Amino acid sequence: MADWNVPHDFDASVVARTAHRPWPMPDAPWVMSQTWNDLLFAHWQVDASLLRSMIPPAFELDLFENEAWLGIVPFTMTNVGPRGVPSLPWISAFPELNVRTYVRVADRPGVYFFSLDAASALAVAAARALLNLPYFRATMTVAPLHDGVDYKSVRRETPGAEFIAAYQPHGATFRAEPGSLEHFLTERYCLYHVSRRGTPYRLDIHHPPWPLQVASGEIKSNTMAAATNLEVGKAPALWHFARRQDTVAWAPVRLDRPQA
Repeated sequence: MADWNVPHDFDASVVARTAHRPWPMPDAPWVMSQTWNDLLFAHWQVDASLLRSMIPPAFELDLFENEAWLGIVPFTMTNVGPRGVPSLPWISAFPELNVRTYVRVADRPGVYFFSLDAASALAVAAARALLNLPYFRATMTVAPLHDGVDYKSVRRETPGAEFIAAYQPHGATFRAEPGSLEHFLTERYCLYHVSRRGTPYRLDIHHPPWPLQVASGEIKSNTMAAATNLEVGKAPALWHFARRQDTVAWAPVRLDRPQA
């Protein structure tokens, strides 16, 4: 489990590992670091036409063999902060929970977030103000459970939503093969959203290939999709776990201008 009180232990060497990337890193310097810990990818197949109606027209819904997917992704964040700034207790580390689907613009596949819940009021306020992302404050607890995680998130805002689950990895770590469903769902190097004025943007990220493990678990309560007017079954079709991923991010780039 992540230690939320450790000094800044971000592995900056990840920026030198680029051979796996689907497009070159941006020319501008990266601006923020994050480490994602004890992360679960829980995925469900969903109705593509319904998803399409919920995504801004600037973004194309990305399908795998004509199927659309919704991911619910709980994890804990550490080393969160601007480049060159040391970690600060209770500011640089907190749990987060994302509800996401998959989109693309031209040849660049990315992630589109329906919601992002976090235990940090500062992170929620900053992401809303700077990126117009649909962040919500939540009361969250994360505890070790054997080799896995006991995770609870209850949103403090309207619409209410909660996710309560226990999960654990199994077997050896692996890297998803290009062309596989696992690769499609995880190896994405940007997010897409729109500004307060409705201008579409791309925010690039970088990390090494995902160190995945097959996972299993029990979801005791899950209303995250329903809060976004989507329905999923109780058990996901796919479970994957990653112990740690060091990540850097760039400032957003407007998509109504010529792109590099």
